[in-house]
Amino acid sequence: MNILSNLLTQPVQPARSKQKRRGVEIKSQREIEVMREAAKIVATVLKEISQIVKPGMTTADLDAHAEKRIRQMGATPSFKGYHGFPGSICSSINNEVVHGIPSAKKVIRAGDVLKVDTGAYYQGFHGDSCITIPVGEVTPEAARLIRVAEEALYKGIEQVKAGNYLLDLAGAIEDHVKANGFTVVEDFTGHGVGRNLHEEPSVFNFRTREMPNVKLRAGMTLAIEPILNAGSRHTRILSDRWTAVTVDNSLSAQFEHTVLVTETGYEILTDRSKV
Repeated sequence: MNILSNLLTQPVQPARSKQKRRGVEIKSQREIEVMREAAKIVATVLKEISQIVKPGMTTADLDAHAEKRIRQMGATPSFKGYHGFPGSICSSINNEVVHGIPSAKKVIRAGDVLKVDTGAYYQGFHGDSCITIPVGEVTPEAARLIRVAEEALYKGIEQVKAGNYLLDLAGAIEDHVKANGFTVVEDFTGHGVGRNLHEEPSVFNFRTREMPNVKLRAGMTLAIEPILNAGSRHTRILSDRWTAVTVDNSLSAQFEHTVLVTETGYEILTDRSKV
């Protein structure tokens, strides 16, 4: 889940963690094992949603499925109630960039570009991931946008290992996106994830000197999540105070994984191919 930068370090479950946690956390082996389980739940739910979604369903249908399955697997939805967010998923369609609110009035149609983002809170830790689903047959431009967005995520992940820096993965993402004629949304970033849904550091998808270029260390857990627009990179927030849309009505796509930094590389904790 992306969220505005002023909320990045706010705990999603304040009652469960009374101490305010600061800085970049290095997870222990026990904590990593728990995070693997949280991430597996998220991966399972997103895989199921990608298999059941079809035209005529509503985003509320998908939200109900996600919440039911998260709870069946012994976790609670990370997003529901987070700063007042009402759903267990963010469901954003076409020009909606992030934070779309599930609704029984939002009908999914053939040709839609559907982003589904969800998180699970399991035994004190969160997993977080997002996929973009082409609903039925989409336009060639939409198909290419979705493909490049997923490729950009893996270009960034390939730069993850102890000793590398955030700018290494940010640059790899930005270069791939620009080479394919799309734009990187800069209003939202990825983040650390663990005991809190949003932790330090901010994981940006573009080169910048405005955020710390953190050196990666084994045991860090990062939510890496590039967002691509087919047109302008700029966004605006709708009156619901959550849904971000493209300013020029262009399509948007996003992919996200929770990733563990290791000494020699990375482990994708929310890998859907393993569930």
